[in-house]
Amino acid sequence: MRLVFAGTPEVAVPALDALLASDRHEVVAVVTRPDAPAGRGRRLVASPVAERAAEAGIEVLKPARPRDEDFLARLREIAPDCCPVVAYGALLPKAALDIPVHGWVNLHFSLLPAWRGAAPVQHAILAGDEVTGASTFLIEEGLDSGPVYGVVTEEVRPTDTSGDLLTRLAFAGSGLLAATMDGIEDGSLKAVPQPAEGVSLAPKINVEDARIDWSAPALRVDRVVRGCAPAPGAWTLFRGERLKVMSLVPVPAQDGLAPGEIAAAKNSVHVGTGSHAVELQWVQPQGKKPMKAADWARGVRIAAGERLGAA
Repeated sequence: MRLVFAGTPEVAVPALDALLASDRHEVVAVVTRPDAPAGRGRRLVASPVAERAAEAGIEVLKPARPRDEDFLARLREIAPDCCPVVAYGALLPKAALDIPVHGWVNLHFSLLPAWRGAAPVQHAILAGDEVTGASTFLIEEGLDSGPVYGVVTEEVRPTDTSGDLLTRLAFAGSGLLAATMDGIEDGSLKAVPQPAEGVSLAPKINVEDARIDWSAPALRVDRVVRGCAPAPGAWTLFRGERLKVMSLVPVPAQDGLAPGEIAAAKNSVHVGTGSHAVELQWVQPQGKKPMKAADWARGVRIAAGERLGAA
C-alpha cells in the first residue's frame, strides 16, 4: 500500500522505522505538527518524526490545522491507500479521514476501550494497572472509539515510569502497526467494534495533577511520581518554592513521620505519607539542576519538624 504516516514525537519514530523497513508498503509522505520553539534560545525545531522523514528523503507535510484546504488538496494528490498514525497530536476532520481508501489507523498505547485519550500510559501507572498494551484501530470522529484491528500486551513493572513503559510500548507497537498494515492490504484482518463495557478515559496530565498529596498512602505517592515522570514531573512545595520529586522508594519499615514531615540523615531523606514513609532519591529544586536528595537536604539544612507540601 501507499502510506502517509502521521506522527510527531520521538515515541512515533520506531513505528515509522518499521514501516520504512517493510517490503510490502511504501511510505510516500509524513504528516507532523509544525516546527515548535525549543531550548533556551526558543528557536524553531522540527519534530523527531519530521527529522527522521527528512533523513529518509520523504515529503514532510506540516499543516497548522489538518482541515486546511492546502493540506487536504495535497493529500488528495498523493492518494494514499492508508494513513497509519502514532501520537500525531491534532484532531483529524472528516474531510481528511475520508481521503485514504482504508482510512487512518491509529496505534494507541492502551488496551482499548481502557484509557481512551491523550495520556493512556500515565493513567495506567496512576491506576496501578498490572498489564497494559497497545492497540491499532480505525479512527472515527469519536475519541479513540473506532473498531480495533489488533493488540499487544505489556506488563507494568513495579518501578516503571511513564517514560520507561512508553518506550517499550513504542517498540512493541511498531511491529503491531506494521502487521496491521499487512493484514489490511491482504484482506486477512478485519476491525472489531470495541466493547461498550470497560471504557475509561485518560485526559492529559496537567501540572496540578502532578502535585503530590503527602496525606495519601505511600503507594499512591509512588504512582504519582512514576506516572508523571518524565513529564510533567511530580512536585511539592518546600519553603514556598516548588521542588520536583524525580524518584523515590516506599519504605514500609520506616514509620513515625507525619504526612510531609522530613527526616534527613547523612545519606538519606525520608518523608511521611498517609501510610508509611518514602525515601526521596532524586529531586530538582526550582531553577536548579537535578540532584541527589541527600545532597539537597544538606544544602538547605532541614530543620526538625519541617514538612513538604506546606506553602
